[in-house]
Amino acid sequence: QVQLVESGGGLVQAGGSLRLSCAASGSIFSINAMGWYRQAPGKQRELVATITSSGSTNYADSVKGRFTISRDNAKNTVYLQMNSLKPEDTAIYYCHVLLVGMAYWGKGTLVTVSS
Repeated sequence: QVQLVESGGGLVQAGGSLRLSCAASGSIFSINAMGWYRQAPGKQRELVATITSSGSTNYADSVKGRFTISRDNAKNTVYLQMNSLKPEDTAIYYCHVLLVGMAYWGKGTLVTVSS
């Protein structure tokens, strides 16, 4: 079993910043990729950003230039630095970890951006 603990969500004004963290623990032998997804009210869950074990990153067009994903392989932790936040970034943000043959989701952390 793998446990994911997310932190860093909250309420912020438009233009502000937040940093999300997700620490993975448990039966982890090799993490292929880690990432963040989000789901706004009434919308489907969508990819925000991913990062592979070698550091290759991928971002949704809507967050490019504003969000930065990073990871600490020694700590099995992934981070999402979110700058220049907009009201449309309001959503529950979910951590996602891809192991060999298995994928895990965090419980989510709420990010609310006020205008």
